[in-house]
Amino acid sequence: MAFRPTPVRSLVTGRALHDIVRTATLGSYGVTGFAGGSFSRILARLGLREPGLAVRLDDGIEIELDVMVAMGVPVAEVARQVDSAVRYAIRRALDREISRLLIHVDGLRVHPGGVVPEVPLGRPTEIRSRDLADSGTDVA
Repeated sequence: MAFRPTPVRSLVTGRALHDIVRTATLGSYGVTGFAGGSFSRILARLGLREPGLAVRLDDGIEIELDVMVAMGVPVAEVARQVDSAVRYAIRRALDREISRLLIHVDGLRVHPGGVVPEVPLGRPTEIRSRDLADSGTDVA
């Protein structure tokens, strides 16, 4: 008798999908939390919506994130890390690919006890080696 595999469907709730995305995002380097306006925060307190996190399931999985980044870390690197972590978490948990992932960096957050860097007045006339080192750019 030949064995025919039966197709299997799995059901994932929106809440579970939100939890997967939230955990992957907050576990990423440089992310200090989700951003959101006052309206989003009110909806979050009522349990209706997660501020800074929107997941839509139409033809594919569409995710939109509004994150806050720690002051002093390269923003582009944080965005790449979040992208990679979220895509990996969804691929591993659901064995599906994300069709669209938008990451908005809504602001920078200074850690408690941290010092906000001073912005020099006027335009610098020359670039010093210390300026390149402070910018976070890889310099050989």
